[in-house]
Amino acid sequence: MNKLTSLLLPICLLAGGCASLSRNSVDITPQASLLASCHIPIGQQIDALAQPLVDRGRTPGMVVALLQADGQRQIFSYGFTDSDRRIPVTGDTLFAVGSITKGFTAESAALLVDEGKLRWNTTLGELADNPQALSADARQITLEQLATHTAGLPRQITSLHMLRGLTTYLFTGAPFYDELDRGDFRDYLRDFQRPTPRRVVYSNLGYSILDYAIATGAQASPQQIATQRIIAPLGMHHTGYQPSALPGYMLRARGHAGDQPTFVRRGETVPDWQFSGYMVGAASLWSSASDLLRYLDAHLNGSGRNDLDRAFAGAIIPRFRAPERDSAGLAWLVNEVNGQKIVYQSGFIGGYASYIGMDVKHKTAIVVLQNSFNWDNAVGHRMLLRLAAASEHRCESTTPPATR
Repeated sequence: MNKLTSLLLPICLLAGGCASLSRNSVDITPQASLLASCHIPIGQQIDALAQPLVDRGRTPGMVVALLQADGQRQIFSYGFTDSDRRIPVTGDTLFAVGSITKGFTAESAALLVDEGKLRWNTTLGELADNPQALSADARQITLEQLATHTAGLPRQITSLHMLRGLTTYLFTGAPFYDELDRGDFRDYLRDFQRPTPRRVVYSNLGYSILDYAIATGAQASPQQIATQRIIAPLGMHHTGYQPSALPGYMLRARGHAGDQPTFVRRGETVPDWQFSGYMVGAASLWSSASDLLRYLDAHLNGSGRNDLDRAFAGAIIPRFRAPERDSAGLAWLVNEVNGQKIVYQSGFIGGYASYIGMDVKHKTAIVVLQNSFNWDNAVGHRMLLRLAAASEHRCESTTPPATR
C-alpha cells in the first residue's frame, strides 16, 4: 500500500464513502484453490500465508484458528505479543477485535426480538424520548436497518471535532470516536435525510445508535445481554468488554502501527482504544482465537440452547441483497466468491486487525487475529475457499497453485 492510498483510506472512512475498506485476498483461480487444498497439508498452507507476514514485519504476531468439517479444531500461532517482550502468541492471547463486537450486539438484539421485547421494525421514532427532535427520515429508521448497515447513515459523523481527532490519530494512533461514544448523534439525526437508493454502508454511527436503541428498549445494554446470554453460556472465558478483568490481560497482544496510522512508523506500539458509552456495542470487545472459534462452531453446529441457536441462525441470513457486492445479515456480511458463499466479519481498531468467517455449506470456519492494523486479510477467505474446493472436487493435478 503506497503512502497516498494509506492517507486516503482514513479520509474515505471518515466521509463514509467506502462501503468496505478491508480486502479479502483469494487465490487467482478456483483451480489454484483446489490444487492447494488437495496437495498441500493444511498446516503448511497456513504457514506459507501467515509466517511471511511476521517475517517481513507486516505484523509482530498472528494467530489462526481453524474449524474443519469433521469438527477438528486447530490453532496456528506466529510471532509475539509485542516487539519488546517477545512473548509468543497463543490461542488464548487476548486481542482487541474491534467491529467483531457488532456481531455480539446484533445477536443480543436478536435474542430480545425472539422474546418479543423488541421488534426488528421498531423505529427510532418509537424509542426516542422526544421523537419530534428527530427528522422525519430519522424517525423511520428501524432496528433491522441499523443492524444491517442499511439505514442510510454514513460511517460516522463528519465534524470539525472529528477532523481534529482524525488528524491526531494519523500522527499518534489515539482514538477519535469520542463523539459517538458520548451519544452526540442526536444533533445529527435532527437534520438527517436518507439517501437513495438503499445500499449497505458500513456504519459505526449506526451501531452506536443501535447500542442506544437496545438499551432504551430493553433497559439493559447490549454488552450486558451479550455477556450473560452469549459469552457466558458458550464458555468464552477470554472474551469480554473490560480487558483488564480477563485472564491473561498482562500477556495480551499489544497493538502496533501497520497500514495505519499513516504517520506512525510500522511496528511501533499504539494506544489501546477504550470506550465507555455508546461505542461499546460497536467496537469494545476483546477476545482470543480459541474463544472466537468456539463462537463460530456454535453458529455452525449448535450451542445447545434453542434461543441462542435461533438468534445465530437468523443473524447470518442475508436481509439485504446487493448484487456484485456483499449482502448484509445482522452485522454479518455475505460474500459470494468462485461459486461459494462466505459469511464473515472484520474488525479494525487501534493497532489490531481481525477476521472471522464461515462456510455454512461445508461447516468450516476460521479466525485470524493480528496485532497490527493491516487492511488486507491474506488468510481467511482464501482458506475457506480452498477447503470448499477440496470438499467438492477431485484432485487431478500437482501443479503448484498461484496466489494473489
